Amino acid sequence: VQLQASGGGLVQTGGSLRLSCAASGRTGSRYYGMGWFRQAPGKEREFVAAIAGSGGNTYYADSVKGRFTISRDNAKNTIYLQMNSLKPEDTAVYYCAAGITGRRAEAYDYWGQGTLVTVSS
Repeated sequence: VQLQASGGGLVQTGGSLRLSCAASGRTGSRYYGMGWFRQAPGKEREFVAAIAGSGGNTYYADSVKGRFTISRDNAKNTIYLQMNSLKPEDTAVYYCAAGITGRRAEAYDYWGQGTLVTVSS
């Protein structure tokens, strides 16, 4: 399974961005749980959001709850992260991942290359 993340960029505080992550390869009929993680300079990678394979259950880090929304389109093998009310502390490289839905990076088997989000103050 290959994951391609896109949609990052430079945005001002309070702005919005939508990240996409397209899955390709041997996805088959198995719908993986998908997640977004981020890593800011000098910090460890942290969980942002996750969505179950069916799309029914979603999970968020407290720091983004109410501002970010994760969704998926299984017909397109793509997940999205709508990010609103962005803050400078959201600045990071965002990674998408596929595996068993969860908050721990160890639950994911496949990782995308990351897309940079920069929020200016």
